[in-house]
Amino acid sequence: MIQLRAFHFVALAGGFSRAAREMAVSQSSLSAQVRQLETRSGLSLFERKPLGVALTPDGHVLFDVTKRLFAAEAEARAILRSRRQGGGHLRVAADAAFHSVQILARLKSSRPDLTFTLSIGNSGHVIEQLVNHRADVGITARRPPDPQLHVRPILSMRIGIFVPAGHEWSARREVSTAELAGRTIVLREKGSVTRETFESTLADHQVAPGSMIEVSSREAVCEVVAAGLGIGIIADREIGNDSRLCFLPLTDSDRTVDEYAVCFIERCRMPIVRDFLTSVSSLSRAS
Repeated sequence: MIQLRAFHFVALAGGFSRAAREMAVSQSSLSAQVRQLETRSGLSLFERKPLGVALTPDGHVLFDVTKRLFAAEAEARAILRSRRQGGGHLRVAADAAFHSVQILARLKSSRPDLTFTLSIGNSGHVIEQLVNHRADVGITARRPPDPQLHVRPILSMRIGIFVPAGHEWSARREVSTAELAGRTIVLREKGSVTRETFESTLADHQVAPGSMIEVSSREAVCEVVAAGLGIGIIADREIGNDSRLCFLPLTDSDRTVDEYAVCFIERCRMPIVRDFLTSVSSLSRAS
């Protein structure tokens, strides 16, 4: 098991040095364990490269098994930790903080000693974290097709724009897509479902905006727009309570962004994940 664990963490980290740091062991010890595993099995599991390692075909097959193995071990540990109703630790990957924090707040009201980690990225990042077993649950606007994943809808949101409080449109109640022609637009990076939905809306109306400013998080979009550098794109439930910003729906667009809670089906048995999904359902009903 020690050698399998060494192999698994090297494969997960993409190199011996990073895996050694994450496991808090020496790189030489880790290398020796992997070499022993390769010698005993007669298989070459890694291709050594100057900047890390790559899995061989045999390594890929074994990594698929160890991902399931250590995910099951983590699930068992989580069940044991969360037997006491008031606690447990949950790893959450989300495409935005807004909905995830609301859900976690509801969960913490029933589990006062709950601890959690929250990783924020685009929808692709969320699915990657789940598939690689770095997260127990995910919140994403991209519904995954993987039949191994349990998917629970949270809510649907309308796409709109937001502008600084002093903008010429800040006193208005709505705008049309055509009015965005030639305007500077602030968007998240490719991979964002909000961006894809907005670009589809522009295509529906054959509208060409002016320049595009691309930033890597929703929070950064808000800061760029608040500084007066462009018009932001966001779903209506995500604007929050920032007094510097004014949200305006697009009057001629019926496209929506749907948000989902996602986890592996077998993890639904974990008490803490089950409670998380209950919190998701209560937020959906309240919305």
